[in-house]
Amino acid sequence: MVSRAEVAGPGMDRLRQSLQDLGRVVVAFSGGADSAFLARVAHDTLGADRVHVVTAVSPSLAGDERDDAAALADEWGLRWSEVETHEMADAAYRVNDPDRCGRCKDALMDVLVPIARSEAATVVLGVNVDDLADHRPGQTVAAERGASFPMVEAGLTKADVRHHSREMGLRTADKPAAACLASRVPYGTEVTVAVLTAVERAEAALRRLGFDDLRVRHLDDTARIEVPIDRLPDVVERRAEVVAAVAGVGYAYVTLDLEGLRSGNLNRALKGGNPGGG
Repeated sequence: MVSRAEVAGPGMDRLRQSLQDLGRVVVAFSGGADSAFLARVAHDTLGADRVHVVTAVSPSLAGDERDDAAALADEWGLRWSEVETHEMADAAYRVNDPDRCGRCKDALMDVLVPIARSEAATVVLGVNVDDLADHRPGQTVAAERGASFPMVEAGLTKADVRHHSREMGLRTADKPAAACLASRVPYGTEVTVAVLTAVERAEAALRRLGFDDLRVRHLDDTARIEVPIDRLPDVVERRAEVVAAVAGVGYAYVTLDLEGLRSGNLNRALKGGNPGGG
């Protein structure tokens, strides 16, 4: 792993300056490529005593993701803790309308703001410039409650994050995106612990078969699998194993989306697309 000083460029310089201007930060740390990159740069720039990385744990976070966040913190020497969030206690969140993400971020800020206040710090989120193009009400809620988005201020895209992560030797550089499990549930379908557990178990079963980059969209008793276009033939070739893995967690029907994996697919319903798309 190279030192942070060897990773240069205007975006990196702006990111470090933004963090220095903030002075002390609490990083919302899911362990994904974006939050891991932000946490590592913040740690290297400000030092562990001024950077607290916090993983929010709830039924919408896959257990494997929580474990990897903890492992990353240990590997990198980050000052880390985990806290429980309680979005599932909010009936308006469970209803799962297009503002669900905003209600989730509100629950996140409920636990992060007191931590930040106690440390005279600012909550920072791993939002990149590309994220601004999608329907993300959670960003608005977080900003209204005082969160900062240093990577947006630095003008960094998702490609930039992955590029600089590779330069730094971070193992998260090519980690597939892993949005919260509730993002697999179409708007209007109630979010329950049982639904989130079914999605988590189905995706974990497919990962054990070697499909690392995927989504299982929950459509009542049907699971719709999304993988990158170049992996579609692999799913078909291993059809029997795939069906057994997903049906084994309780789905009656197993389908494959021939359009392939698309981040934010659920939001197509807000743009006149298929309202069943999760």
